[in-house]
Amino acid sequence: MPTQASSRQVVTVTGTVGTDRLGKVLMHEHLTTEFGGWRADPNLRPFTPGDALGLAVDRVEEMKAAGISSMVDPCPIDLGRDIEFGAEVARRTNFNIVMATGLYLDYMAGAHWKFSAGLAGPQYLADVFIKELTEGVGDTDLRAGVIKVATGPKRITRYEQMVFEAAAIASNATGAPITTHTDRGVLGDEQQALLMRHGVPPHRIIIGHSCASGDPDYHTRIARAGSYLGFDRFGILRERLDEERVDALCKAIENGFDDRIVVSQDTVFCWPSKPPSYEPDPTWHVLRFVREIAPQLKARGVTDAQLEKLLVENPRRYFDDVPLSID
Repeated sequence: MPTQASSRQVVTVTGTVGTDRLGKVLMHEHLTTEFGGWRADPNLRPFTPGDALGLAVDRVEEMKAAGISSMVDPCPIDLGRDIEFGAEVARRTNFNIVMATGLYLDYMAGAHWKFSAGLAGPQYLADVFIKELTEGVGDTDLRAGVIKVATGPKRITRYEQMVFEAAAIASNATGAPITTHTDRGVLGDEQQALLMRHGVPPHRIIIGHSCASGDPDYHTRIARAGSYLGFDRFGILRERLDEERVDALCKAIENGFDDRIVVSQDTVFCWPSKPPSYEPDPTWHVLRFVREIAPQLKARGVTDAQLEKLLVENPRRYFDDVPLSID
């Protein structure tokens, strides 16, 4: 079992807060997301600033009413992150929001970042990440508190390798933790190994969307090596049924990994680039875990103390930078 360290400070968009004040945390939700190039689509139009702010504030107030005190928005630089918008939402709701630096996966990458990485290499990207973690995003003093990286479904591309190396440089320089995107429940163990080869301690890593896999061996490899599993897409049924996610989560808990699992839904509050033909599953809601999944877990024998680990203790330990046991 890990040893609990004293409370550290987490960088939120409205300043630092002690990890002992995070409370229940949803570790992977998005205030806003945008796919590059959408503004040229005549079928789409932006949210008005007031409408977007109202939607995000309402969603956060729902979370607060359900007992959630904090969220991580791991939207990277090139996926529509708006840290000033996040800060305004946090101020209006008195809610802890941790936002990210980092870059998304290759097949959705912005041309600027691929060109820059190709010319200058990982250090160029790392310098951007470090500035956003230590000084502020753009010309603001609003700082990121976590690094986001991603891979596609088949292999880790050369560009993605450079982004991961940059993330490792930035994490080693600042102590910032890393959270990842995986596609289709694969490559999480390779992501973990790549970051660790570049010196990142495994407990600073969340392998995101691990719940896309139903393979207990995959989860066991990642957990035994000392990183966190993100069971963070509850409600997205076109990818995997929640019943399957619950089965996999219960198995991981039975295997002794309840101290290294975090939960969420990966919802998007404001998504102006959503194609008109795409309708999310009606089950995809920011309180899906609290309202629907937690009771199912309890019916399967998961205890209140274990649920407290998923929502409170594990996020705190992650931000406290406490090592996990390694088998």
